[in-house]
Amino acid sequence: MHHQEVAPPAALRDAVKCVWYTSRDLGALPASFEVVPDGYAEIIFYFGSACSIATADGWQPLPSPFLVGLLNQPALFQAQNRLEIIGIRCFPWTVFDLLGLPPGKDGVRTLAHPIAQLQAPLAQWLRAGNVAGALAEAAQYFLSAQPRRASGGLLGKAGGAMQAAAGTLPVSQVAAAAHATVRTLERQFKQAAGHTVKDVSSLMRFEQVRNHLWQHPGTNLAGLAQELGYADQAHLSREFKRYSGTTPAAFARKARRGRPVAGPDFVAFVQA
Repeated sequence: MHHQEVAPPAALRDAVKCVWYTSRDLGALPASFEVVPDGYAEIIFYFGSACSIATADGWQPLPSPFLVGLLNQPALFQAQNRLEIIGIRCFPWTVFDLLGLPPGKDGVRTLAHPIAQLQAPLAQWLRAGNVAGALAEAAQYFLSAQPRRASGGLLGKAGGAMQAAAGTLPVSQVAAAAHATVRTLERQFKQAAGHTVKDVSSLMRFEQVRNHLWQHPGTNLAGLAQELGYADQAHLSREFKRYSGTTPAAFARKARRGRPVAGPDFVAFVQA
């Protein structure tokens, strides 16, 4: 697996966390992999293999690009042979405004959107072996797009406080950091993100646990629970299972098996 990511231009950093590339050689037979929830929304372009998502009605093909919003459980995908992905990782309170779309709670959303015009030039960069050029072109699209309305101000301050505290702040303290009332913050946040402050904070905190266990599978859970502000280890375990569908111990075992394949960093995919 090859992974590369770059920070966005300064003008985009209040809305976009990074732009990234990943390639995977999955083999000749269809292989499934799961995407575990985190505190970001991702605009996903893919190249090479066809990509499908598991639904109640079976495997459904996905167009490129598609949007992965905030997930409340892992999403299962399937592809084969060589799969290349370019993702734009956005903050959940900015992604819909960036795209000019109404907010929603969809986990995975297909897009009928002008951003699809990037598919051909990104593919051309990748065929030429120029990943850096592809990432720069993806970022440039948003620099050239219409002005963003929800990228700063109250939401930017609230999001910054939530990130700095890794999702551990109560809503009242997030509102104080944004110099707003709780009611005003909750209204504007849900209008922008489609989720509440508590929803997003809980995912941010889960992401910290997930990443820590991926990097350090032998971590003491009681100590980690205390560090991240959970009431106790049982609380951490309940929240972890809520979002991952598995226990922290089971995830740690998967991390021990998966790290030699996925590399030292938790990127986006955990092989199912």
